[in-house]
Parts: sequence; C-alpha cells; structure tokens
Amino acid sequence: MSINSHTILIVDDTPTNLAVLNIHLNKEYKVRAANSGQRALEMAALEPRPDLILLDIMMPGMSGYEVLKKLKDNPITQHIPVIFITAMESESDEHKGLQLGAVDYITKPIRPLVMLARVKAQLNLKLAQDFLHSKNDFLEAEIERRMAENQVIQNVSIRALAHLAETRDPETGEHIKRTQSYVELLAKQLQNHPRFRETLTDHYISLLTKSAPLHDIGKVGIPDYVLLKPSSLSDDEWKIMRTHAALGAHAIELTEKDINQPLEFLALAKEIAQWHHEKWDGSGYPDGLAGDDIPISARFMALADVFDAVTTKRVYKEAIPIDEAKDIIIAGRGQHFDPDIVDAFLANFNEFTEIYLRLSSNQCQPQ
Repeated sequence: MSINSHTILIVDDTPTNLAVLNIHLNKEYKVRAANSGQRALEMAALEPRPDLILLDIMMPGMSGYEVLKKLKDNPITQHIPVIFITAMESESDEHKGLQLGAVDYITKPIRPLVMLARVKAQLNLKLAQDFLHSKNDFLEAEIERRMAENQVIQNVSIRALAHLAETRDPETGEHIKRTQSYVELLAKQLQNHPRFRETLTDHYISLLTKSAPLHDIGKVGIPDYVLLKPSSLSDDEWKIMRTHAALGAHAIELTEKDINQPLEFLALAKEIAQWHHEKWDGSGYPDGLAGDDIPISARFMALADVFDAVTTKRVYKEAIPIDEAKDIIIAGRGQHFDPDIVDAFLANFNEFTEIYLRLSSNQCQPQ
C-alpha cells in the first residue's frame, strides 16, 4: 500500500482545527473530516475504512473518550488505530486515553512535523500488522486445507486397506459398512452412560467409526482353503482362522512403526483387530480377556460383528431372521457381550434393522 493510498479520519468540533489538520495531511493522505463524535462513528464504519483516526477529546455531546470506547466495542472499527489530539496536557489525561486503547497522544497547538512523524509511524505499524494478519489468515486457511486433505488421505487409506481384505473375501465389503454403522450407533447410544461417558467423547466416536473397517484386515493372511471354504471348518482350520485377529493387529503395529509417530485411529484399529473376538466371560480369543479388560472399542465390535455374521449369508451358511439374531444377542448378554452394550443394542434394535436392510444385498427379512 503506497502512502497516498492511506485514509485518515480527522475528528474535531472546531472547523479551524479541522482545516489546519487537513492542510498538513492532504498532501500525503486521503483525508476525511467529522465535526462530532456521532458523525465520526458513522464515517469510521464506511468502506473503505480509515487506516488511522485523529480524534479530539473535548467535544460537545460525545467526548473523544466515549467515541474511542464505541470504536473499540464495534468489531468493524475496533482495530483502527486512534491518536488523540487535545489541549489537555496532564499525565492523568494521557494515561486515560492510552488505557482506553489510543495508540498515541498529541497535544495542541499542533506541531506539524511532530504530528506527521507520529502519523507516519502509526500507519507503518498498521501496515505491518495488517501484513501479519493477512499472513496468519493465509496460514490458518492453509493449515485447515492440509488437515482436510490429510483427513481425506487417511479415510481413503483406511478404505483401501479394507477393500484389500474384501478382495480375499467378497462378503467383507458390505460387512464393513454395516459393522461400522452398528458400532457408531452403539457408541452414540452409550455416550452419556456413567460407565462410558469419559471415554465416548465425540472425538473418540469419530475415531472409533473411522477405525472399525480395519477389524478384519488380518483375513488377508488367511489361506483361501480356509477363508473361502464352503462348509464348516475343522478344528485345525479354526485355529488358522483365529489367527486373523493377531495378524491384523500386527500389520497395524508395523504401520505405526513405519510412520514413527502415534496416530489415535491406528491405536483404536489395533485394539479392534486384536480383541474383537474376546468375550465378556473370558472365553474368547486370542488372549482370553474378560470384562472391562477388553477395550471398549473391541466390545462394540464384538456385538456388531456377531449380529452381522448371523444375519447375512456366508459361503458356509444361510442368513437367519433378524428376530432370531436379536435372541442370540440377548442370550449372549453377560457371557459373550458387555451387558450395557446389549441393552444399547435392544434400545436401538429398529435402527439396527434399518441399517441391515439398507446395506444388505442378500436380505433376510425380519419375522
């Protein structure tokens, strides 16, 4: 911004004083004049707004102090620097003006060179502040853009990994979408529950929902003859199938080591992959955890995974009706599943049914 593009608003109730200020300022700056406090407030809010205000203190109706206070109270004008020009010379008057937010204090009679030097100093300072503010706005926008971009990359990476599992098991795709929706629904239902409220913040639920699709990523490491077997698995085959939990957690752990920094959603994804087959009574796998020793994330997925498994057709079985699936979940309360999570499931059973119907291609209608 060039010097002569700066706009200065001069405020004084005496025409002679306005004329003197104008004579000395208009050679270098665009000058506007107001002869009252009210008019000064109106002109200060007009576009283009002044870069600096020279404000008399002793004016009838509304003093300069009152004008400054109103300028500072208005978001539109609060950042315009104000220099008081007054015949008042006491230190207390100067202190009051600076305390209210004035940037400088010039006494009358005006000494042109002193006034011009102080005006130039304040305009240069404002120019620097505006530049920094503009840079900060740009940096904030850039940070926001990059965070959004990173979020997209993160989400795409998760979906890509989940789809990798889907290439090995064609049933995984819709299973991922349904279980993700079930887990989010349960978490929101229990968000204010005394047992869960400290953990289930909005942020945690967002991470949980994002992480859920990676729960079966370990199936990539299961041989086809086990994963795609069209009949019940033998005991030895079940042992192989059960390794998918540890395989998935290990793969995610390797990813954490590769990036060499912790990511919250990966920590949750690892929990879910490792322990979503644990049972409330300790009879699950791979580690035989029980009760609250099972991470909350894995407890949500345990119910979601079982409900989805029994209600959808697999290569080795037919789907069962929704109401029968409901009875299976109820029967597992306190044994397979956290009792409070089962209660949340029952409270949202209609929503579970809606998700199932919306995201299923081989629907087994409710009976």
